[in-house]
Amino acid sequence: MKKGTIGEARVHVDAAPELLYDMVSDVTRMGQWSPETVRCEWIDGATSPAPGARFKGTNKRGVFRWSTKPEVVVAERGRQFSFVTHSVGPSTKWTYQFEPAADGGTELVESFETLDDDSKLLTLVERHLMRIADRKVDLEAGMQRTLERIKTVVETH
Repeated sequence: MKKGTIGEARVHVDAAPELLYDMVSDVTRMGQWSPETVRCEWIDGATSPAPGARFKGTNKRGVFRWSTKPEVVVAERGRQFSFVTHSVGPSTKWTYQFEPAADGGTELVESFETLDDDSKLLTLVERHLMRIADRKVDLEAGMQRTLERIKTVVETH
Protein backbone atom coordinates (compact mmCIF):
# COMPACT_ATOMS: atom_id res chain seq x y z
CA MET A 1 0.00 0.00 0.00
CA LYS A 2 1.09 3.52 -0.59
CA LYS A 3 1.55 6.21 2.02
CA GLY A 4 -1.80 7.84 2.76
CA THR A 5 -3.90 4.74 2.05
CA ILE A 6 -6.95 4.78 4.30
CA GLY A 7 -9.60 2.23 5.12
CA GLU A 8 -12.64 2.17 7.37
CA ALA A 9 -15.28 -0.09 8.90
CA ARG A 10 -18.26 0.83 11.04
CA VAL A 11 -21.08 -0.70 13.05
CA HIS A 12 -23.95 0.58 15.18
CA VAL A 13 -23.79 -0.67 18.78
CA ASP A 14 -26.53 -0.35 21.39
CA ALA A 15 -24.20 1.02 24.06
CA ALA A 16 -22.86 4.35 25.29
CA PRO A 17 -19.66 5.73 23.71
CA GLU A 18 -17.88 5.68 27.08
CA LEU A 19 -18.55 1.96 27.60
CA LEU A 20 -17.24 1.13 24.13
CA TYR A 21 -14.20 3.34 24.61
CA ASP A 22 -13.37 1.57 27.88
CA MET A 23 -13.54 -1.81 26.13
CA VAL A 24 -11.56 -0.86 23.03
CA SER A 25 -8.88 1.18 24.79
CA ASP A 26 -8.19 -1.74 27.13
CA VAL A 27 -5.69 -3.15 24.65
CA THR A 28 -5.27 -6.29 26.77
CA ARG A 29 -8.68 -7.36 25.38
CA MET A 30 -7.76 -6.83 21.69
CA GLY A 31 -7.15 -10.56 21.17
CA GLN A 32 -10.86 -11.12 21.88
CA TRP A 33 -11.96 -9.03 18.92
CA SER A 34 -9.26 -8.96 16.25
CA PRO A 35 -8.83 -11.76 13.68
CA GLU A 36 -5.05 -11.07 13.52
CA THR A 37 -4.09 -9.84 16.99
CA VAL A 38 -3.44 -12.67 19.43
CA ARG A 39 -2.74 -10.49 22.48
CA CYS A 40 -1.59 -7.08 23.66
CA GLU A 41 0.09 -5.96 26.86
CA TRP A 42 1.09 -2.56 28.19
CA ILE A 43 4.86 -1.99 28.28
CA ASP A 44 7.36 0.55 29.58
CA GLY A 45 5.36 1.08 32.77
CA ALA A 46 2.09 1.97 31.03
CA THR A 47 -1.08 0.51 32.54
CA SER A 48 -3.82 2.40 30.71
CA PRO A 49 -4.45 4.45 27.57
CA ALA A 50 -2.79 7.87 27.52
CA PRO A 51 -0.84 9.73 24.85
CA GLY A 52 2.69 8.33 24.81
CA ALA A 53 1.72 5.00 26.43
CA ARG A 54 3.07 1.96 24.59
CA PHE A 55 1.97 -1.62 24.31
CA LYS A 56 3.19 -4.77 22.62
CA GLY A 57 0.85 -6.40 20.13
CA THR A 58 1.39 -9.99 19.04
CA ASN A 59 -0.21 -10.92 15.72
CA LYS A 60 -0.74 -14.11 13.76
CA ARG A 61 -1.85 -14.83 10.22
CA GLY A 62 -1.61 -18.48 9.15
CA VAL A 63 1.93 -19.60 10.00
CA PHE A 64 3.21 -16.02 10.20
CA ARG A 65 3.67 -14.31 13.58
CA TRP A 66 4.91 -10.79 14.25
CA SER A 67 4.92 -8.19 16.98
CA THR A 68 4.53 -4.43 17.04
CA LYS A 69 5.05 -1.84 19.75
CA PRO A 70 2.41 0.80 19.08
CA GLU A 71 2.26 4.16 20.81
CA VAL A 72 -1.03 5.75 21.86
CA VAL A 73 -1.45 9.15 20.21
CA VAL A 74 -5.06 10.01 21.17
CA ALA A 75 -6.96 8.83 24.25
CA GLU A 76 -10.20 10.82 24.60
CA ARG A 77 -12.72 8.77 26.59
CA GLY A 78 -15.96 8.30 24.70
CA ARG A 79 -14.62 10.07 21.60
CA GLN A 80 -11.42 8.65 20.10
CA PHE A 81 -8.64 6.13 20.69
CA SER A 82 -5.69 6.14 18.26
CA PHE A 83 -2.29 4.51 18.15
CA VAL A 84 0.56 4.28 15.68
CA THR A 85 2.35 1.03 14.92
CA HIS A 86 6.01 1.02 14.02
CA SER A 87 7.09 -2.31 12.59
CA VAL A 88 9.01 -4.01 9.81
CA GLY A 89 6.27 -2.88 7.44
CA PRO A 90 4.97 0.64 7.11
CA SER A 91 3.95 2.68 10.12
CA THR A 92 0.17 2.74 10.39
CA LYS A 93 -2.20 4.91 12.41
CA TRP A 94 -5.19 3.00 13.78
CA THR A 95 -8.19 4.95 15.07
CA TYR A 96 -11.41 4.06 16.84
CA GLN A 97 -14.09 6.75 16.92
CA PHE A 98 -17.18 6.64 19.11
CA GLU A 99 -19.97 8.73 17.57
CA PRO A 100 -23.15 9.12 19.65
CA ALA A 101 -26.24 8.04 17.69
CA ALA A 102 -29.70 9.59 17.95
CA ASP A 103 -31.14 6.40 19.45
CA GLY A 104 -28.72 6.46 22.37
CA GLY A 105 -26.33 3.94 20.84
CA THR A 106 -22.99 4.57 19.20
CA GLU A 107 -21.57 4.44 15.69
CA LEU A 108 -18.30 2.64 16.30
CA VAL A 109 -15.78 3.37 13.54
CA GLU A 110 -12.38 1.78 13.08
CA SER A 111 -9.98 3.17 10.50
CA PHE A 112 -6.37 2.98 9.42
CA GLU A 113 -4.00 5.24 7.52
CA THR A 114 -0.61 4.10 6.23
CA LEU A 115 2.11 6.60 7.10
CA ASP A 116 4.79 5.06 4.84
CA ASP A 117 4.91 3.08 1.59
CA ASP A 118 5.06 -0.72 1.82
CA SER A 119 8.40 -2.26 0.99
CA LYS A 120 8.59 -4.52 -2.05
CA LEU A 121 9.55 -7.40 0.25
CA LEU A 122 6.45 -6.92 2.42
CA THR A 123 4.23 -6.77 -0.67
CA LEU A 124 5.81 -10.00 -1.94
CA VAL A 125 5.28 -11.74 1.42
CA GLU A 126 1.64 -10.59 1.68
CA ARG A 127 0.70 -11.55 -1.86
CA HIS A 128 2.61 -14.76 -2.40
CA LEU A 129 3.19 -16.27 1.02
CA MET A 130 0.22 -14.97 3.01
CA ARG A 131 -2.12 -15.14 -0.03
CA ILE A 132 -3.51 -11.62 0.47
CA ALA A 133 -4.53 -10.27 -2.93
CA ASP A 134 -5.45 -6.77 -1.71
CA ARG A 135 -4.21 -5.75 1.76
CA LYS A 136 -6.54 -2.72 2.01
CA VAL A 137 -9.61 -4.88 1.33
CA ASP A 138 -8.25 -7.53 3.69
CA LEU A 139 -7.71 -5.01 6.50
CA GLU A 140 -11.18 -3.52 6.03
CA ALA A 141 -12.73 -7.00 6.26
CA GLY A 142 -10.71 -7.68 9.42
CA MET A 143 -11.81 -4.38 10.95
CA GLN A 144 -15.44 -5.19 10.19
CA ARG A 145 -15.06 -8.59 11.93
CA THR A 146 -13.44 -6.85 14.90
CA LEU A 147 -16.30 -4.37 15.24
CA GLU A 148 -18.95 -7.08 14.84
CA ARG A 149 -17.30 -9.10 17.62
CA ILE A 150 -17.30 -6.06 19.93
CA LYS A 151 -20.97 -5.44 19.12
CA THR A 152 -21.85 -9.07 19.87
CA VAL A 153 -20.08 -9.03 23.24
CA VAL A 154 -21.69 -5.74 24.29
CA GLU A 155 -25.22 -6.52 23.12
CA THR A 156 -25.41 -10.08 24.45
CA HIS A 157 -24.09 -9.41 27.98
